[in-house]
Amino acid sequence: MLYDCMICLRLWSTELIKKTKQNEDSSEIEETNHVKAGEKPLSCSQTKQKDLKRRIDKKSFTCTQCGKSFTRKYGLDVHMRVHTGEKPFPCDHCGKRFTQAAHLYDHKNIHTKEKLYACDLCGKMFLWASVLKHHLTVHTKEKPHSCHLCGKSFSCLPNLKVHQKIHIVEREYMCCECGKTFTTANCLKRHQRIHHTGEKPYKCSHCDKRFNHSTHLKTHKRIHTGEKPYKCLQCDKRFSQSANLKTHERIHTGEKPYKCSHCDKRFSNSGILKTHERIHTGEKPYPCTACGKCFSNLSNLHSHTKANHSK
Repeated sequence: MLYDCMICLRLWSTELIKKTKQNEDSSEIEETNHVKAGEKPLSCSQTKQKDLKRRIDKKSFTCTQCGKSFTRKYGLDVHMRVHTGEKPFPCDHCGKRFTQAAHLYDHKNIHTKEKLYACDLCGKMFLWASVLKHHLTVHTKEKPHSCHLCGKSFSCLPNLKVHQKIHIVEREYMCCECGKTFTTANCLKRHQRIHHTGEKPYKCSHCDKRFNHSTHLKTHKRIHTGEKPYKCLQCDKRFSQSANLKTHERIHTGEKPYKCSHCDKRFSNSGILKTHERIHTGEKPYPCTACGKCFSNLSNLHSHTKANHSK
């Protein structure tokens, strides 16, 4: 039986792709398992020869940007998209783009598959039980995965693995301003722009506004173009940012993941929760410049100014 490869869209002769995808970096999947439709699989002796060659050539493709090595040129090509920002796989439902076909394949389940697993605490729905299990740590605050080097704890294993690279990866790039070190020159450059130089190399072609990150510029440009690539599947309303779509969808799902720490009231938006909590704390961060009276939210300040100080 042949199976579709979610990485390169070719056919595989075994289900190894499924197991490999779950346990390894998809960019490192060995092409030795690929078989074109109608083609005979390799014999055991041929496979051994290819495995021997693979071991000899192991880690022969190195990234010039960060030094990471790969056993296959394909793995390096996929990895380079991290540095170039290339995302050649677009979702035909919402326009979101991905660096790998596998990531697009998983993303499409959001649009096409029924959500079977519901969180009993907030009602949020999930496609997979494993994702629901991870989500529950948001409510329980459980962090079962600890770093043996510094003791820091994490709610999920992937986050721990990312953190551990701080300890085990050689950091060659140091910021001369604050001494912070980075694993790549690009990370150092981005850090310096944001925290020290104030450099904003990305200029909007429609106005004079500038940004320190290309993604911020891309989002801003939608104000001018009117582009709204994120569409609600329930009511067809469209949004310029995925975060705005996610907040809107809670109108349909009834999900209210943000709970007040002072009472049992829940909210669909973190900003609304923050405003609500000021009822309990008494915080009034918005002062009237005309008379000094303070308010807990901007709308009340605007109403006050209009009623008492407008000519």
